[in-house]
Amino acid sequence: MVAALVLLVVTLVHLVAQLTGPGWLREVTQPMLLVPLIVVVLALTPAPRSHTTSWALAAFALSWGGDTVPRFLDTGGFEAMLALFCLAHVAWIIALWPRRRQTLVWRQPAVGLPFGAYGIVLVIVCAQGTGSLLPAVILYAAVILLMAMLAPSLGRMAAIGALVFIVSDSLIALREFAGLDLPGHSMWVMLTYVAAQAMLAMGVIRTEGRERIGRSRGAGGEELSVATGSR
Repeated sequence: MVAALVLLVVTLVHLVAQLTGPGWLREVTQPMLLVPLIVVVLALTPAPRSHTTSWALAAFALSWGGDTVPRFLDTGGFEAMLALFCLAHVAWIIALWPRRRQTLVWRQPAVGLPFGAYGIVLVIVCAQGTGSLLPAVILYAAVILLMAMLAPSLGRMAAIGALVFIVSDSLIALREFAGLDLPGHSMWVMLTYVAAQAMLAMGVIRTEGRERIGRSRGAGGEELSVATGSR
């Protein structure tokens, strides 16, 4: 599919720009990253789309906003990015909440303890540098961790994608609030970010396709039963 190829090319250009390219190339390519991904999801999940897919598309759109809107703001760009990505994760929670009973954490709540522990440690490490943003950072951490606990309802690929998303956002938080700056830090942030979004998208596409087939078979069985009963 052309959109998937465009996603790959734009991602590669953006990652190279993060390492060696001019700043303008990074600024131009980042808002382009999720557009082909959204096109792929739209193309491979034809209408009528499920609740999960519809809200997943909303999450991708809000993430695109998080990539794009801050570039047009003179001040408050980081806060805008934080707010839009927080809303994106809320959209994911809305998408996945009806599927919560399919997750291990719903059946065994203790599975959520490592997520909670990680969130607490990350907030403690970053707290001193957050200033007035501390409540927002705590809220964001809670939201993305809940999203990650629900993501396995879309399969293993989406579950891994959610964990990779946590890695990406943790790298941002540690740089912004704790002063961590790894070699190629921004490249690693964006590599994990795009990988996470792609894996979540694959989870949505696979789940939508599988459940659409299931609904078709169910409808076919009902029609056969009606036809048999009418004879």
